[in-house]
Amino acid sequence: MLTKKSLKDTVSETPVEAPIFEERLTRSFAPEVYTTSLPLFAFAGVCLAFQWWIAASLALVLGLFAALFFRNPTREIPGDERTVVAPADGRVIDAGEIETEAGAKALRIGIFLSLFDVHVNRAPIAGRVLAKKRGGDSYLAAFNKAAERRNVRCAMTLETARGVHVDVVQITGLIARRIVCQPAVGEWLARGVRYGMIRFGSRTDVVLPAGSEVRVAIGDRVSGGSSVIALLAGDPA
Repeated sequence: MLTKKSLKDTVSETPVEAPIFEERLTRSFAPEVYTTSLPLFAFAGVCLAFQWWIAASLALVLGLFAALFFRNPTREIPGDERTVVAPADGRVIDAGEIETEAGAKALRIGIFLSLFDVHVNRAPIAGRVLAKKRGGDSYLAAFNKAAERRNVRCAMTLETARGVHVDVVQITGLIARRIVCQPAVGEWLARGVRYGMIRFGSRTDVVLPAGSEVRVAIGDRVSGGSSVIALLAGDPA
């Protein structure tokens, strides 16, 4: 049976020699809310003072939307070291076997984030960052199949304490223009820790070793950190 645990508890899954990634996205809203929502609310106040009702209403609506976009709720993290949690809020648009660039079989679960979803990303498993690789040059709609290959993206490879490798890939969308991925190579991420975000519409993929067990289906809604999407294969790849 899956059990709930805090992020503090999941740190026990780390090898003692690995430096721990310090979670920085800990407040109720991501820091970007101060450069988006607050100026809009201030502008709305000025418009109200001059009785510019339409402009004030528009600024208030945009300010509220930006605040909702950058919300950052706390989550309880279920399971143990084999439990793979959703790296983001959104809808599952891909859940099946793929062939990696190296020609090996793997399991990929893709999650589409709409403009109304929480955009803070979470580590799907506990692991040490082996590599971070950025690539792509396009901004196709995140649900477009070509987006997974062509869009601007950041792929992070994690290695669990048992030597299992898992990739988590942040992929921009049609209007997304910035990927935030805070961990450094060598740092250990607790499962469910908030490590970055993608601004304004995106996709986040998790690539697992063959033999892992999928726990979601295409069309399912998931919540980052609290929805179980898979169980890792029992042995290292």
